[in-house]
Amino acid sequence: MRDSYQSILNKAKSRKKEYRKFLDRLKSQAPSDLDQITHTLHDQAFKEIDCLDCANCCRTTGPLLKSRDITQLSLQVRMKPSDFTVQYLRVDEDGDYVFRQMPCPFLAGDQLCRVYEYRPGACREYPHTQQRNIKKILGITFQNSQICPAVARVVEGLIEYYQG
Repeated sequence: MRDSYQSILNKAKSRKKEYRKFLDRLKSQAPSDLDQITHTLHDQAFKEIDCLDCANCCRTTGPLLKSRDITQLSLQVRMKPSDFTVQYLRVDEDGDYVFRQMPCPFLAGDQLCRVYEYRPGACREYPHTQQRNIKKILGITFQNSQICPAVARVVEGLIEYYQG
């Protein structure tokens, strides 16, 4: 990971309580332009941050895998879904399938995803700041601000926009 990305994450970690408090307040206020502002900040952040230079999400946090994800991935690696599940997955505390260990077993040394075209839906949607109705996922946004430098940038931008 680039030093500049690590620096962004270090700042986010040092402001963790402030981020939580701000996002909780933002959720209760629910400004009408929240989606629009978040999407603009998302686009700006990804002009600066290249996922292939980071891959922190793939190294540190695993996606929830649904049945269709397991089916797609098992086909891609030429395994029966049951064998794939035994080899790669575990059931988490919420009863969901997640990878047995991190980093993701499909993350290559060059930080490319070996199953990119067949990656789980949760990976496709990450970091979720491009989705509609952001108010409903501000808790996830908070968690992701500690993992993804782009989301940390989005949160910083939201703080500046709504408190600045």
